[in-house]
Amino acid sequence: MGATASTADRGLAEDQDIAGWIAAFTDDGTFTDESIPHTYRGAEELGKTVEVYAKAFPDMHRELDQFHVTGDTAIVQLRLQGTHLGPLELPTGTVPPTGKRMDAPCCDVFELPDGKIKRFDCYAEGSVVAAQLGLT
Repeated sequence: MGATASTADRGLAEDQDIAGWIAAFTDDGTFTDESIPHTYRGAEELGKTVEVYAKAFPDMHRELDQFHVTGDTAIVQLRLQGTHLGPLELPTGTVPPTGKRMDAPCCDVFELPDGKIKRFDCYAEGSVVAAQLGLT
């Protein structure tokens, strides 16, 4: 059964804590949005991801389903949910707000040596998001 994060245990990205988000990564850490696909590196790019998605989906949250951990790798099955109320600035261009709600399946894979994110690969179902926003 899924669990929606409360205010007390929300993630750094959902809280738009850009400094905390960046600090969660190793110096050479990466975030790859596999649905675009694009890899973000370094403090400036990693911070931009929080800003971009917070602007596009100000009510975005994650409904967590399952966690699987082995060694320093964590796999999280979840749903990304939010309303597209602002411009979504992607490396390929900007999608103007549609006012539509998204509820997309996602799988996140984290490599966490010494408790910091070295690699975060997000496998959001981009085709589902595009269809729900009326882009296809």
